[in-house]
Amino acid sequence: MNIWKQHIAVIGGSGKLGQYMILHLLESGYKVSAVCRPQSVHKLAHFKEEITVIAAYTDDREALRKLLPEVDAVLTVLAPWGVNNYASGTAQAVLDYSPAEARLVFSCGWHISRDGKDQYSWKLKAFLLIFGKLAKWFRFADLEDQVRATDLIFSSKSKWTVVRGSDLEEGESEGLPVWAEHVGDIRIAHNKTRRVDFAKFMVAALQNNALIQKAPAIASCKKR
Repeated sequence: MNIWKQHIAVIGGSGKLGQYMILHLLESGYKVSAVCRPQSVHKLAHFKEEITVIAAYTDDREALRKLLPEVDAVLTVLAPWGVNNYASGTAQAVLDYSPAEARLVFSCGWHISRDGKDQYSWKLKAFLLIFGKLAKWFRFADLEDQVRATDLIFSSKSKWTVVRGSDLEEGESEGLPVWAEHVGDIRIAHNKTRRVDFAKFMVAALQNNALIQKAPAIASCKKR
């Protein structure tokens, strides 16, 4: 992939992770189009001279149908907001409308497991159980829908990568995160990643064919 001429779509560009990805992409010489909710367009105002902004929800099939056939790769934030299949609807639209050879990189949390071999702490299990029920009760988020979204991706034959992030924090970059096949690996046991570095890993994955059809669990390259 010749990065100097590639067109990358960022699906969910207005959040902190999305903005960091846009910044890394621009610094690397990519052409960028970002999809974000209409009410969040103002958050991308500082990029207005450098990117194309599409005001649409990330599961808007018509908006993605128009944009994605024109791009070379897609970076997607799989946000499980609400209880109307937002994450799975987003994933399905990206899979349906992206070019067959496009690199598709998705973000999610450690709780996603591709093969059931991840080893989670009791604290994480308890948090997911309690938060998951409360979030769905208050119609704030649906973690189960993020599972449905990644199941769609895992069953796809496209050139996907699902990047599973540990606990995120703000701060200066510490470098490209390390990754492991499974949560529970000692290399990522510290369970911390700078958000700016999560974005860096997402962008770097575009050029890393070893990550195609992989679900790397990442954490900071500096152990706490």
